[in-house]
Amino acid sequence: MELKIERIYTKPIDKNGYRILIDRLWPRGISKENAALDEWDKEIGPSTDLRKWFNHDPEKFAEFRQRYRDELDQNPATTDFIETIKTQLKQQNVILLFGAKDETHNQAVVLKDYLTNKL
Repeated sequence: MELKIERIYTKPIDKNGYRILIDRLWPRGISKENAALDEWDKEIGPSTDLRKWFNHDPEKFAEFRQRYRDELDQNPATTDFIETIKTQLKQQNVILLFGAKDETHNQAVVLKDYLTNKL
C-alpha cells in the first residue's frame, strides 16, 4: 500500500484509504462530515510556535523541515503515530491530509518524508 498526501480542500482522490488530518487546527470552512477522515491527529502537527514562525514562507521551508523533524523526534506521540501508519498500510493506502494552500511547502510533505524513512 501507499502513503500519500492530499489537501483537505480538494475532492478526495482515494476514498478507500485511511485519511488522517495532521493539522493542529481544524481547517476553516470544512465540516467534520465533509472532511471524510478517519482520524485527526493534532499532536503530530508542528508546534504552534513553529507553525507561526514558518507562516507558510517558502524561503523558510528548509529550516522548517529540519525544525519539524526535530520536533517529531522529540514528540512522544510520534511512536504511536508511526505504529498506526504501519498497521493501516498493511490493509490500505494512508492519506495525510493538510490545509495549507501551498502543496509543496507544508508539514505533510515533511511528515511523509519522515515517515517513509522510519517505515
